[in-house]
Amino acid sequence: MTDQHILLATDLTDDALSLLSQTEKITFQRVNPTPSALRAALPTAHALIARDDVQVDAALIAGASRLRVIGRVGTSLSGIDIDTATARGILVMHTPGANAVAASEHTFALLLALCRRLVTAHNSLRDGYWLLDRKRQAGTQLQGKTLGVIGLGRVGSGVAARALAFGMRVLAYDPYLPEEQVIDERIALVPLRDLIGRSDFVSLHVPATAETRGMISAELIAAMKPGARLINTAFGAAVDEAALAAALKEGRLAGAAVDVYCEEPPYASPLIGLENVIHTPHIGDNTVEAAQDVSLLIARQVIDALRGSDFRNVVNLPFIGMDFETARPAMQLAERMGAVLHTLARHPIRRVAVEYRGDDLTGLIKPVTVALLKGMLTPSLGEKVNYVNAPVIAVERGIQITQAKGLKTGDYTNVVSVQVTLEDGEQIAIAGTLLDKREPHIVQINDYRLNFVPEGDLLILGSYDQPGVIGKTATLLASYGVNIATWQTGRAQPGGHTLTVVTLDEPLPPHVFEELLRQDFIRHAHQVRV
Repeated sequence: MTDQHILLATDLTDDALSLLSQTEKITFQRVNPTPSALRAALPTAHALIARDDVQVDAALIAGASRLRVIGRVGTSLSGIDIDTATARGILVMHTPGANAVAASEHTFALLLALCRRLVTAHNSLRDGYWLLDRKRQAGTQLQGKTLGVIGLGRVGSGVAARALAFGMRVLAYDPYLPEEQVIDERIALVPLRDLIGRSDFVSLHVPATAETRGMISAELIAAMKPGARLINTAFGAAVDEAALAAALKEGRLAGAAVDVYCEEPPYASPLIGLENVIHTPHIGDNTVEAAQDVSLLIARQVIDALRGSDFRNVVNLPFIGMDFETARPAMQLAERMGAVLHTLARHPIRRVAVEYRGDDLTGLIKPVTVALLKGMLTPSLGEKVNYVNAPVIAVERGIQITQAKGLKTGDYTNVVSVQVTLEDGEQIAIAGTLLDKREPHIVQINDYRLNFVPEGDLLILGSYDQPGVIGKTATLLASYGVNIATWQTGRAQPGGHTLTVVTLDEPLPPHVFEELLRQDFIRHAHQVRV
């Protein structure tokens, strides 16, 4: 692997910087997170690590010709043009969960401060007043109250657990969470409007998406329980700030606590300065422990992604929610099968039919298909194609991908079988399996039964089934000092044609390959490195 250059548009902890410094083939550069500084530095970068104060839009991506990874420190992906990154084959990753404890604790700190009017009490004493208005400064207990949690992910679940410890009733709304996955049976999943109307406190924990933008509308705010309080530490634009401010001024709601805003910094926010609002400057995940965790996590993720060894928390892969280490052997098999198919194809591939058989391939259909396409496209496109954009490029090139059944390939318990149709109508079939669930083997090409490991420099020979072919070929290669590592030959029928796959220590020089092609027993020959 050549040196991979990482651009740091944010601060990372010393431990994370040390990890980057000590990793071979990795270099990094710190840069001011301004658009002009980023545009100047990105052309040489293979990865960018930034927080959500950096907008990674289409224009910025267009000037980053070598960029392969965008790493977001934190959970939010707002400001990243994921569609453009995907079309370019750029991995987009974040660090969900690393700051969940910090965000949960900050949410609960705001909840406690809000219900006990801590800021008002603090300011009163600071200004020299001792219980100036005891009635006015009376707080509200949490025990016995109802908390409504919108979004029961890592942070929302953490807030719910803390609320239960305080003796609160907890309602939750999360349309993507099955009831059997709720962390505690005391948490009741309810519709959003039910939650809004019944909760004394409403805490928002939703991702920044088009769907969640404006979800806490003026209509929902009007439907909240009189005297209720709202806490938002998730996504500023999820709340109609003007409607919330109006409800607070009119006394329909008792208070609000916000850590995130529609625009940041929130210079024009109508919430800033209201007496019954506690506001903090987007510091929900700002703890020493969380900073250490997210810094190390994003550094390790980016390194692994650049090496191709793992793709944790990548959001724009065509396949998600799987253990990459488990899927890797099958993906390597499929990718190498794709490379062999590309080598054998004398015309452009137009259709790809894939069949999967066996329990070991259950759940791996998408990643294996993507790996197959990557293997087929890489020989002609190089590093421009990867697991992110291989399906997109295949569609752009007019390649149709389908699942098939009953392809005429080997009888193996677990097998990936592929049949491609070329532009001229010719079809090529190939099948592969895993030995001990780890080692890739190609076991059939068209009607030829073989068994070879697709690794290293391969010489694929089509010849006539006649005496002396093996000896003549080996003698020719030996005369040029070419060493043969393995030799596999299959034939469709006696006296017909044969197909041979030879593993070499190094590829044949052009003049040796040309002489091999001139032999009267050779029908065709190909070289491929996998």
